[in-house]
Parts: sequence; structure tokens; C-alpha cells
Amino acid sequence: MTAVWPAMAMAVCAAAAFGTSGALQHRVARRTARRPGSRFGVVRSLAREPVWLASLVLNGTGVVLHWVALSRASVALVQPVLVLDLLFAVLGASMLRRHWPDRIVVLGALLCAGGLAAFLVLAEPVPGHSVPGTGETLLVGGCVLAVVAACLAVAARFPGTARTLSLASATGVLFGVTAGIAKLATDDLDGGLAAMLTRWPVYAVIVCATCAFVLSQYAFRAGVAVAPALGVMVVLNPLAGIAVGALWLGERINVGPGALAGEVFALGLTAAGIAVLAKRAPAAERRPELTAERRTSAEPGAVGVHE
Repeated sequence: MTAVWPAMAMAVCAAAAFGTSGALQHRVARRTARRPGSRFGVVRSLAREPVWLASLVLNGTGVVLHWVALSRASVALVQPVLVLDLLFAVLGASMLRRHWPDRIVVLGALLCAGGLAAFLVLAEPVPGHSVPGTGETLLVGGCVLAVVAACLAVAARFPGTARTLSLASATGVLFGVTAGIAKLATDDLDGGLAAMLTRWPVYAVIVCATCAFVLSQYAFRAGVAVAPALGVMVVLNPLAGIAVGALWLGERINVGPGALAGEVFALGLTAAGIAVLAKRAPAAERRPELTAERRTSAEPGAVGVHE
């Protein structure tokens, strides 16, 4: 167990980097979403923002730390730790808006983090050593494509919260699958960098991670608050990672009757946290904006503010 603590430390640092970059990206994405003609060409419009470009540096740091953690521990052990980035994002968003975080939003974030932490303790994930075959790879790939396509269909059909959460769901699943493929890519490093570059996992990671990143920016633009979208992402990310690790990489989790009941309860707490965030966070984010607008409109000659 001692050997995995460095990996856990790396995963926590990665969560801090991902959470902070998520808060920055959400703020910039919401600002650019209000501009005429900015609905399409998301990355192009965001690339003009220095803060968004700075967030990429943080995000890249998180990716490196995440890969180091995956090289030292199983996907099922590393991915749940990343749920902490929700707490870092909530705190970061509050600091950017210069107000204390809403207590109920923090409660929702703690429910998410606590639920997944309990799931991790009960699941007792064990690393696997199997190499997936072509049939298994095609099956997993087909299932992922079907889930992502369904999420995108919902996002295209329904506006508001449904759109935000469906885009976030697709993002979380893709990031979780990316982690599983990244585990294969880090295993290829045993043969050297040249060996890794001659195999498909590293390129599949690039494709999946890029698609997930772009979808995350659409999810941030669609949601008023960072917490609901990021909450769904950080919950589905480890769950998808655990599923991929168990079904595709031969990793094991505890499925005894008592442990299974506890795991279901822990996931219920996580779902409750998501429900709290989806309902409360947008209202909590709007209050400071409305207060600022009223204060500015009350000044002589003021006509309101727009980000």
C-alpha cells in the first residue's frame, strides 16, 4: 500500500490543476458565449483569451501529473481521487468572483467527493495485467460511441440544464475512457518512448482527450455555474475509468454483498450531490452578478454591465 502513496499525491495535485483550470475555462467560456457570433468555433474564440490560454498550462500540468500517477497505480485507484477537482473548482470560481462560496454548493461538492471516496474505500481496486484483444477493444469503442452519441442527441434537443448535463456526461465518459487507454500507453513506456509511439494507445489518447476537451468547453458555455457541469464530469470520469479498468484491463473491485451495498449507497450520496449542484449552483452564481449589475446601474449615467 505504501507504494501507491506517491501516485495518490500526484493524483491530488492533478485534481488541483484540473479544478483550477476548469474554473478559469468556465469563466472565459461564459464570457465568450455572450458575444454575438461566438456560438460556433468555440476553441477559436477562446484562444483569443489570455486567461484561457493560461488555463491550458494548468491543464497540461494536470495531464502530466495524471499520467505519472497512472504509471504507478491502477486506473480504478487513481481516477476516483480526481473527484477532488470539483472542490478546487468551486473554491476557484468563488475566488474569481470575489465572494465566499455558497454553503449549499460546497455541501453538494462534499457529497460528491465523500460519496466517491467511500466508494473507493469499499471497492478496494486491485490492478490488472491483461492486455485487451481486438474484439474487446471494438466492443468498448462501440459502447462509448453509442453513449456519447446519445448524450449529444439530448444536448441538441433540449436546452438549459439538460443540455449542460448531457454535454458534461459525454465529457466525463470520454475522459474516463481516455484514462483507461492512457494506462495502456504508460505500460508501453516500459519499452521506451520509441516503442510507445509505434503503438495505437498514445494516438487514441490524443483523439479521445481532444474530443473530451472540446465538449467540456461547450458544457461550460452552456451552464451558468461551473459546479453542475464539472460535478457530472468528475463523477462519470472515475466511474467510466473503473468500468474500463474492470471490463477491459482485468482490474478487480470488491463485489461482496456488504461491500456492494455500501458502494451503491456511496454512489447514491454522489448522485445527491450532483442533484444539489444542478439545482443550487446556477442560482448561487447569478446572485453576485445581479448584485453587481444593480450596483452599477444605480451609479449616475450607468447603463449596466456586460462581461
